[in-house]
Amino acid sequence: MGLSHRPLRIALIRHGESEANLDKSIFERVPDHAIPLTPHGHEQSAKAGKYLRELFENEPARVYVSPYVRAWQTLDSLGLDDLIGEPREEPRLREQDWANYQDTADIERQEVLRDRFGHFFYRFTHGESGSDVYDRVSTFLETMHRDFEAPDAPQNVLLVSHGLTMRLFCMRWFHWSVKFFETLRNPDNAETRVLLRQPDFQYKLDRPFEQWTTTYKPTERERSAWL
Repeated sequence: MGLSHRPLRIALIRHGESEANLDKSIFERVPDHAIPLTPHGHEQSAKAGKYLRELFENEPARVYVSPYVRAWQTLDSLGLDDLIGEPREEPRLREQDWANYQDTADIERQEVLRDRFGHFFYRFTHGESGSDVYDRVSTFLETMHRDFEAPDAPQNVLLVSHGLTMRLFCMRWFHWSVKFFETLRNPDNAETRVLLRQPDFQYKLDRPFEQWTTTYKPTERERSAWL
């Protein structure tokens, strides 16, 4: 891929607050992919849209969006229709699969096991591990890089996705270690991280992900991923 084809900005945004963020028992009644945003989630997304419009300098953006309802609703509430043209639904950017209809007590038990086993490698019963999501995000990156070569490729790219998926995207892009990934917190609802192209055509994050523990110190290479 020619360096000149690389976009100036690759923005990642987590969906706004969803009904599941307020009441986890909804997973017992509603499929994960069908859970909608709350009114506050729409408000969060609208606020984020104003930030993204300024970031994109009112210029066009190519959009990839998770097929989940809350991701599509987030995209709609951003208010960027005039910039994004036709969004591309991208199933590889979906949330980590945990189960179908979930048993809340069982999921809570498995979350304890995951904390002991490791978030990257623990696979939920009837679901995925973090490493499974990493693998599908890796194949998506190949597609995205090919799209950069299109003659009409815009200078802005937007991914509307989920917290874990965002962290794993950055882990894959910047070649972070599993140990470092295990220390990172999810971004908040409707929170962004932006990969900014540097003069050498490499990318840096506008800000790091928060760490929930300081027991692991990022290496110099890992720290170099952000401004």
